[in-house]
Amino acid sequence: MRTIYFLVPDIDTTHKIVDELRAEGIPERHIHVLAKRDTPLEDMPEASLLQKTDFIPALERGALLGGTGGLLAGLAGLAFSGFVIAGGAILGAIMAGATIGSLGGGLMGMNVGNTKLKQFEEAIEKGELLVLIDIPRERIEDIKKKILKHHPTAEFEGMEPILPSGY
Repeated sequence: MRTIYFLVPDIDTTHKIVDELRAEGIPERHIHVLAKRDTPLEDMPEASLLQKTDFIPALERGALLGGTGGLLAGLAGLAFSGFVIAGGAILGAIMAGATIGSLGGGLMGMNVGNTKLKQFEEAIEKGELLVLIDIPRERIEDIKKKILKHHPTAEFEGMEPILPSGY
């Protein structure tokens, strides 16, 4: 899955795009609309904390750093305790480090706005809306062409890297 971005000039166009995406079979949980505070989105799906913050990237970084720290702690423990309990101790330290790191990283990421969305802040404050669509890679071009064909005022703003598969 990838997230593609469209900057849309008004709420009416955004509403039409969301309706077309639903008609294309894109589940509502994969459509996210980000607008200026107090903009009535009616029945359009509003972007959640996962889209508005750096929670997922921070979670991934925390797991990587925590797992690495756990590995180093496990190896240090191994140097002091000998090889008898090596496998279990290292595995336990890696798992504990990854768990603590991902929880800490995720919590810190929730307090940080999505760095990818910062470039759209000014446009959103002017009243434009940002539509984020999570779709499989093979549908990106088709959906992009349909939106731009039916709504020439919408601007394609790029795509985000791969999302976790269970998302």
